[in-house]
Amino acid sequence: MIGYTEAPLAWGYTRGMARALGASLTEAVVEGWMTRAELGRLVAACQACGETQACTAFLARAPDEKANPAFCPNSKALAALKP
Repeated sequence: MIGYTEAPLAWGYTRGMARALGASLTEAVVEGWMTRAELGRLVAACQACGETQACTAFLARAPDEKANPAFCPNSKALAALKP
C-alpha cells in the first residue's frame, strides 16, 4: 500500500487533489509514471504548503478535473498524471 504514515494529512490532501484533477497516485507509481521518491516529494511539498484551508475548500466543492488551482504547489504535476 502506498501511504505516508509520517505525514497522513499531507498524504490525504495530495491524494485528494490528484483525484480531483483526474489522476491516481497509486496507478501512477504502479504503472511507472512516477517513482515513490517523486511521490514523496509531492507529499513533502504539500506538507510544507500553508494553504490547507484553501485546499479543503477546493476539495469540498467537488471540482472539475480541468481545474488547476494556483494555490497548490503540486497541481501542475498532478494534472500531468491524468491518463
